[in-house]
Amino acid sequence: QVQLVDSGGGLVLAGGSLRLSCAASSGTTRDYAMAWFRQAPGREREFVATISSNGGYKRYTDSVKGRFAISRDDAKNTAYLQMNSLRPSDTAVYYCAADEAGWGAVRANRYQYWGQGTQVTVST
Repeated sequence: QVQLVDSGGGLVLAGGSLRLSCAASSGTTRDYAMAWFRQAPGREREFVATISSNGGYKRYTDSVKGRFAISRDDAKNTAYLQMNSLRPSDTAVYYCAADEAGWGAVRANRYQYWGQGTQVTVST
């Protein structure tokens, strides 16, 4: 098992950047695929990005390609989401998640462990 703690959210102007972190407070991230999802008010939770357990596979939802980058540092038991060129439409609560299967799924129900979420607000 792994317990995840999300951090790094905040209020930023459109065009700005944030880096989200997902740290394992217990257990290790090494054997898990890691992912980020987000949920805006009144909307369903949606996939943002995933990285496989060995880091060799990454996938992004179309709306963030070229702007967001997912990475991992298993020595620190942490995954990251670098978000650049932020838009108001990126405003949401962002959640990290871990999947024991390790290959990097896009469906939320494939992930067994979740962080508590961190709010990202992008203003004009």
